[in-house]
Amino acid sequence: MKNNILKLSIFEIVGSPYCVASGDGQRVHDRLASALREGYRVALSFHNVSIVTSAFLNAAIGQLYGEFTEEKIRESLEVSAMAPDDMALLRRVVETAKQYFADPLIFAQAIRDELEDEDGV
Repeated sequence: MKNNILKLSIFEIVGSPYCVASGDGQRVHDRLASALREGYRVALSFHNVSIVTSAFLNAAIGQLYGEFTEEKIRESLEVSAMAPDDMALLRRVVETAKQYFADPLIFAQAIRDELEDEDGV
């Protein structure tokens, strides 16, 4: 792994303090995934970000778990300047992503089963 640390600003990538759209999250993801593939450690700053949604975090960080090992992500990605509530949301997104990518078929079946129960079928 390279010793180089790549500093990425969510605010600069998105161009707004509002990180709500999955498309914006995808832009962040693409930068992160590229840096991780190249062996960089990434310092990801949420400085100046005021709103973060799970849709954004799923796109930006959650889908990394389908491409890289948990160990690689843990060693290579550092998140800073994130509000405590947003950090709690990120933890939930990460846990869900790990469960999903561990067995996507079982996860999809559980969702189908839940939806059928709600429809009274």
